[in-house]
Amino acid sequence: MEYEVVIGLEVHAQLSTQTKIFCGCSARFGNEPNSQVCPVCLGLPGSLPVLNKTVVDYAMRMGLATNSRINRVNIFARKNYFYADLPKGYQISQFELPICEHGSIEIQVENQPPRTIGITRIHMEEDAGKSIHEEGFVRRDETLIDLNRCGVPLIEIVSEPDMRSPQEAAAYLTKIRQLVRYLKICDGNMEEGSLRCDANISLRPAGQKELGTKTELKNMNSIRNVERALSYEINRQKDLLENNETVVQETLLWDPVKNIAKPMRGKEDSHDYRYFPDPDLAPVKIDVAWLERIRNEMPELPDARCTRFISQYNLPQYDAGVLTASRDVADYFEAVAQKISNYKLVSNWVMGEVLRLAKEQKETLDALSVTPHRLADLLAAVVSGTISGSAAKTVFEKMRENDKPVAKIIDQLGLAQVSDSGELGAWIDQVLAENPKEVALYRQGKTKLMGFFVGGIMRLSRGKADPRKVNELLKEKLES
Repeated sequence: MEYEVVIGLEVHAQLSTQTKIFCGCSARFGNEPNSQVCPVCLGLPGSLPVLNKTVVDYAMRMGLATNSRINRVNIFARKNYFYADLPKGYQISQFELPICEHGSIEIQVENQPPRTIGITRIHMEEDAGKSIHEEGFVRRDETLIDLNRCGVPLIEIVSEPDMRSPQEAAAYLTKIRQLVRYLKICDGNMEEGSLRCDANISLRPAGQKELGTKTELKNMNSIRNVERALSYEINRQKDLLENNETVVQETLLWDPVKNIAKPMRGKEDSHDYRYFPDPDLAPVKIDVAWLERIRNEMPELPDARCTRFISQYNLPQYDAGVLTASRDVADYFEAVAQKISNYKLVSNWVMGEVLRLAKEQKETLDALSVTPHRLADLLAAVVSGTISGSAAKTVFEKMRENDKPVAKIIDQLGLAQVSDSGELGAWIDQVLAENPKEVALYRQGKTKLMGFFVGGIMRLSRGKADPRKVNELLKEKLES
């Protein structure tokens, strides 16, 4: 029997605020365990939460970026469950009236037409603490609790069950990660847990409208692991159904080492959490002025920017996609393109040397020693013919080591391009004299040997010869 895969994702994005959602404790990652807590975080008697307004701003940004309806009145609710790292015994979240609803984003898997994935809701909530087990410093019979994360602000983005393959789920998660980074509301770091994903998956006979029994996958700390875990679970459920066995609604924990999903607990439904409005928090009321301020602060989003790069800079689709995948890369490109009108040359250098340097140094582009201004100076030297493209790469390597002016580095390395006909003619004569057989073959019609001669001249000149002038003079000598 043919089965249709049905996937929905719940993505938690940790917001990049300075403080937590309901108190003034630092939300910084990586500090000493249990050093960033207060009575509000710990749920001590008499403590009262106060909402961080920036959290609402950030949630609205994501709502606008995903074409969602912003509910101008929304309320917080208590989600009740017991776990050791949840000291209050409940999590403050949103349920019946979230801040955003009914949105969508467009995704595309390679060689397939674009698809629209619905977003059911985006809501604000606080994070729970962290339970630490199975680490080298933890005994096998114990669990350590770090409550620093309690109260760190999150938004949860809940999709419709619109994805039909692990590849579509990966494309959706990639798009969500791109958006939160463009909006600068979350760093999108899945390894550190600032972007987390739970996947709900079920199978149903092809053509059937009713959904099958779903399972939930957790503990996937990369987009690649989301794809692998979903592929595993599809095969597991398919084997059960084909053998007339029952798929149990449960939560599964993905083991990336063994590439298997292990049962964790029975899958809860919303009524299990006994949601009710939080009596300590007033409804959030968003007036028109507040919403319009956020709308006016929105950056140009990646899809629109990609389209503009193609039309404004006449770039290929591939280049525009790479350059706009990250807001920092797009900003870097445009800063250089303001000064260099050979946009394809700029694109090649940003996608090549600049991104390579950032990867090697594990730095963001704004921390690189080769700033957009310095790269523009280098490319201006290439465009004007002062140095060759190959010499420019040598200069680039020196630029990453110091902040000297580009012109000074070119002068110190002696890489200024030679276009003097007399000097070029001497190099050409030497190469032709050393290769009489190839000269004869060229004159017999083997014109592809032109590249052989040019390469020899460039080596002899140590890359300083002007290739355009070389080609011109060489052709004259060979055909005279």
